Amino acid sequence: MSTPTPYVYTFAEGGRDMAGLLGGKGAGLAEMTRLGLPVPPGFTVTTEACRTYLETGQEPPGLGAAVASALADLERAMGRRLGRADDPLLVSVRSGARFSMPGMMETILDIGLNDDSVVGLAKASGQERFARDSYRRLLQMFGRTVMGVDGALFEQAIAAHTAARGATDDHALGAGEMAALVEEFKAVIRRETGEDFPQDPFEQLYRAIRAVFASWNSERARVYRRREHIPDDLGTAVNIQAMVFGNLGPDSGTGVAFTRDPATGESGVYGDYLPDAQGEDVVAGVRNAVPLTELRHLAPRVYDELGDRLRTLEGHYRDLCDVEFTVERGRLWILQTRVGKRTAEAAFRIAHELRASGTIDADEALARVDGDELTRLMFPRFATRTTDVPVAHGVPASPGAAVGVVVFDSEAAGRRAAAGQHTVLVRRETTPDDLPGMIAAQAVLTSRGGKTSHAAVVARGMGKVCVCGAEDLVVDTAARQFTTPAGVEVHEGDTVSVDGTAGNVYLGAVPLTASEVSGCLETGEATGPLTRAVLSALAHADSVRRLEVRANADTPEDAARARRLGAQGIGLCRTEHMFLGDRRALVEAMILARDDTAREEALAALLPLQREDFTGILAAMDGLPVTIRLLDPPLHEFLPDRVDLAVRLASAAHPDPHDRELLAAVERMHEENPMLGLRGVRLGLAVPGLVAMQVRAIAEAVVHRLREGGRPRAEIMIPLVGTVEELRLARTETEQVLAEVAAGTGTTLDCPVGTMIELPRAALTAGRIAQLADFFSFGTNDLTQTTWGLSRDDAEASFFPLYLEKGVFAASPFETLDQEGVGRLVEIAVEAGRAVHPRLETGVCGEHGGDPASIHFFHRAGLDYVSCSPFRLPAARLEAGRAALTGVTGSDSA
Repeated sequence: MSTPTPYVYTFAEGGRDMAGLLGGKGAGLAEMTRLGLPVPPGFTVTTEACRTYLETGQEPPGLGAAVASALADLERAMGRRLGRADDPLLVSVRSGARFSMPGMMETILDIGLNDDSVVGLAKASGQERFARDSYRRLLQMFGRTVMGVDGALFEQAIAAHTAARGATDDHALGAGEMAALVEEFKAVIRRETGEDFPQDPFEQLYRAIRAVFASWNSERARVYRRREHIPDDLGTAVNIQAMVFGNLGPDSGTGVAFTRDPATGESGVYGDYLPDAQGEDVVAGVRNAVPLTELRHLAPRVYDELGDRLRTLEGHYRDLCDVEFTVERGRLWILQTRVGKRTAEAAFRIAHELRASGTIDADEALARVDGDELTRLMFPRFATRTTDVPVAHGVPASPGAAVGVVVFDSEAAGRRAAAGQHTVLVRRETTPDDLPGMIAAQAVLTSRGGKTSHAAVVARGMGKVCVCGAEDLVVDTAARQFTTPAGVEVHEGDTVSVDGTAGNVYLGAVPLTASEVSGCLETGEATGPLTRAVLSALAHADSVRRLEVRANADTPEDAARARRLGAQGIGLCRTEHMFLGDRRALVEAMILARDDTAREEALAALLPLQREDFTGILAAMDGLPVTIRLLDPPLHEFLPDRVDLAVRLASAAHPDPHDRELLAAVERMHEENPMLGLRGVRLGLAVPGLVAMQVRAIAEAVVHRLREGGRPRAEIMIPLVGTVEELRLARTETEQVLAEVAAGTGTTLDCPVGTMIELPRAALTAGRIAQLADFFSFGTNDLTQTTWGLSRDDAEASFFPLYLEKGVFAASPFETLDQEGVGRLVEIAVEAGRAVHPRLETGVCGEHGGDPASIHFFHRAGLDYVSCSPFRLPAARLEAGRAALTGVTGSDSA
């Protein structure tokens, strides 16, 4: 019989490998304790205890006794008792899930203070103001996070006292004013909750623990988990730690340090330090901190020791570390460490430099970056002109370029985002309550805080542009405006441009220019540390990946760009895109043809145009496969809109006879659901000569390229097949045309003929279809629509947001493949097809081919290639390499 897992672990009992049970924060504290770093002692209540609480609404049996025992051990270690009237032990309570979650409950400091112990703390420290300030902080944090009091009520009281003093922040308030704030805060709590602030230290502790548990299901926590795809059933741990104080005078302080710059990845000590401050002051951004390098002058010995500790941690974790620390009267304490959140730029550079130094190997370096990060690096940057003068400057906390209208709260950001507007969220400083707005906005701008503030850390983690600490801005959220140093008022709805790389803010929309990374990916030439890191990661991904990566491209220009970006062929060339523009008139002529002769004349006019297109594409992809899909959409899509035509005819004094013909054709071809109507292979079988014309154009383009000395590899794809009989008919006509061109030109043609699997029936009968197919290409866009029984355009415009909000979808099935449903059909088709045709080539040509999570699935399913739009090629190459490091293919597992 197994021994039950304890609900409480002291820091000395855990380690970094227990993050699932102790949470990331608790595992980090335990690991630092094992390393011998100066960590204030404490203990962790496990995620298992939280899960039990969430399932039953009750603390698990024995938790109270386990906490009491761990607390007694802590009291013995510290030589003080919790909340004792003379020289009390005080503790902090912090949440700590396995994954860092900005939406979780805020820290509560100074638990153990009450009307009696605050006197003892004043005597023991010799500082009356410090003791009263600590009590004020406890009341504010506990009242807001545990008792549910509106935090603005506390802020208003502080603001009134600082204004009366003519000060800019509460640091200027004396002991008497702090004592007055304590009484005001207690009155606010009593008025808002109907109960007094608990004076019993043990009640404070247990209520705080329960509040952490409950915060797992807070709205902001659920919002963050949905965005980051974090499971809802993990729960959070709770960390109880002896207090150390950074607000004991000029020889004390608090700070956050990074072993490398989290914005750029550059090596060195980075961070913020706030003298004579406590706990969350730096992260909250209520006062602007000084650069960490200032600590070298303020406390040289502490600075040197901190540097040693940071080097120890980076060497141990072999990664960028984010470290919170406190200096208490000249003594350094490390309060937390974790592998730090970083920008996409920093992720690539850090991985590359750690690989170059031999700290990690090439596989691990590749595992530490991902396709989403690479895609962000390819976004444009601002192309500033001499006339573009910034109206504000702050800390460049998260790089990138964003243009949007100004909003001042989450509700406005969400509302405007739902209407399709890009927004910039402007706050004095952000708190976890601002998380929904930060998710909805393109950028975040604050007048307070630095690179380690809440706004900076969360924005970096989400890949959002962020400028913090633009302290010359006067942000008035009530008036919904901010004022620049020059006196310019910027109101909600005004457009601004935020440069998170330089820390500048501009009025209006600044033009954009291509990114450095985007340029280097096409040339293959590195221009600096970042591009060297990107090219290095891609080179290793290409060397280890099994999946080929092809492009969806319909023009010679797109094909040439795709090849420069590393495409190994074209997985989808959509011929319908060749019938647009001036050629639409020829398609209209084909549709309106009254007899075979007129139809053949229209097709004959289209033939040389298609042949020219195919010739250019095959030349751009010379030597690489080009999969050409025969015409797929319904013909009415090439005709004018039904309603527009009817209105034009009805309003014309002398209606155009051609318009009458067009309307008759549109009426004749109108379908209630054209996606499920006359399209794909059905269209090719129903319109005489259409397949033959397209196949002839392909075959003649191949002959032309062969005569020019090229190496064309055209593959012909029959779309929307639902039964093997459809494929048999289409293939027979295709092979007849290929044979005619081969005989007429004296050329041997090798053009594989395959089909697009985009209907559930095709997937379920793939074994029969594979008897006549040289390859399968999964059209996962339509396969998703037909499997789910929904129209993408209609669904995304109506109920998708509701489904995402309610958790029906973790992500849109059109962005990330539904592996359980659509993915299972893909697996069935691959397995059945290869059972009949062992060398059957399989690929995916829907846009899922460029989605990182979907690529890992396609690797495991044993597909041969993925295909995506040219812009997504680099990310797809990277993810195919990462999948090879972790995935097991269908063939591997057989």
